[in-house]
Amino acid sequence: MSNTYNFLAFDIGATSGRSIIGTLCDGKLELNELTRFPNKIIHIHDKYYWDVFALYEALKDGLKAASSQGIKVDAIGIDTWGVDFVYLGEDGSILGTARCYRDPYTVGMPEEYFKIIPRKEVYELTGIQIMNFNSLFQLFAAKKEDSSALAAAKEILFMPDALSYLLTNKKVCEYTIASTAQLLNPATKKIEKKLLETIGINASIVPPVIMPGQKIGNLHEALAKECGLADIPLIAVAGHDTGSAVVSVPAQNKNFAYLSSGTWSLMGIEVDDPIVTEESYEMNFTNEGGVDGTVRFLKNITGMWLLEQCRKEWELKGKKCSYPEIVAMSDSAKAFQSLVDPDDASFANPESMTEAIAAFCERTNQKIPQTDAEFIRCIFDSLAMKYRYVLSRLQKVAPFPIEKLHVIGGGSQNNLLNQMTANAIGIPVVAGPCEATAIGNIMMQAKGLGLVESLQDIRNIVNNSVNPDVFLPKDTELWDETYKHFLTLLNI
Repeated sequence: MSNTYNFLAFDIGATSGRSIIGTLCDGKLELNELTRFPNKIIHIHDKYYWDVFALYEALKDGLKAASSQGIKVDAIGIDTWGVDFVYLGEDGSILGTARCYRDPYTVGMPEEYFKIIPRKEVYELTGIQIMNFNSLFQLFAAKKEDSSALAAAKEILFMPDALSYLLTNKKVCEYTIASTAQLLNPATKKIEKKLLETIGINASIVPPVIMPGQKIGNLHEALAKECGLADIPLIAVAGHDTGSAVVSVPAQNKNFAYLSSGTWSLMGIEVDDPIVTEESYEMNFTNEGGVDGTVRFLKNITGMWLLEQCRKEWELKGKKCSYPEIVAMSDSAKAFQSLVDPDDASFANPESMTEAIAAFCERTNQKIPQTDAEFIRCIFDSLAMKYRYVLSRLQKVAPFPIEKLHVIGGGSQNNLLNQMTANAIGIPVVAGPCEATAIGNIMMQAKGLGLVESLQDIRNIVNNSVNPDVFLPKDTELWDETYKHFLTLLNI
């Protein structure tokens, strides 16, 4: 591979987004961030939304930044968080903007839906972890509240597909993002019509599914002209950000688990076939689409959301701390004074995260954190313990021995938490790359252009381009004892 190629990746998470140029030359990848922008939840009349049009403007800024720097862009790819979507009218217009998965309108919806189709049957049809904000339950909630947008909609587009539609005027439903919706059958890789038609929604509301690596279309002519670019192809990458992140795991064989660490922590394994069993149902694990025919068997864990919400509170009080300062504060606090279950319902979207943590500690007869450092330490200790719990469940069903945990994403830069995680789980932790999602996005663009042939080819390039840190377990007896206490908090 002697030629140089430039790929523009738009990587949008639940709190912020970036546009990044990836330059691939002679089997090595280099990244250059062009723009960064916020992605804010909008609260209007007791409903929560995403501003899809603001995101579109942010994408245009990224396109213009590439143009202004004279970068010849060879392809574009978009990844976002999962489950959320926009409605499209008969004429292709976006009807309003996307409802946010943190909107409480889906609270209690799974239980209502299971009166129509039993919970176990829904899981058997989709292999997806039951979570109230899954797209299936969002559509059910919209139907129950007589949503005018749903009533007028011809189609829905999941968030990366909605943004690619705005850039190209082409409508698709990319496989990995569709797999988060609890609408897709993991065996057939098609929408399970029964799940929608039973509640009076035509299954044609979801466009036909396409696989990552396929071309969606070219940048719309008028938009390309406005941004000073050519009619660049837009490739369907793994549209779900975790799907893109897992692409970039620098693994040499299949005997690994991964932890994509960000606002959410997603821990799982990569398998060839979905695992939909009585045991996976009882553990409420999920089967999401991967690339090259793989399945991501994983569990969603509330991740840095707890810390992010605490930081917002502290900033309102004039206390702004950098991430390195936060890690140092945690390291200064005494370990294991208090633990919480990061996935407790009280942490979903509280008015005050610090008060929610304090309340959890109070009702479980633990020391209530008093200082910012103690709150941070509580969160980090608790995350490490929850990672051990989920990994122990993965080890029960994995068709191979799990020899190491690859931590990818922004959280991979937290060396303290990486060491704590290694201590908790008792196997090596390999941390990096931190820009995992952007790398996976970029490399699937390269695959779409025929520059790489397989997932292992991609991982070989990643291995040639990054230098992950390795953390070995320490003080395992102390962590083992603390884990027993943690299990009592989970009522196990």
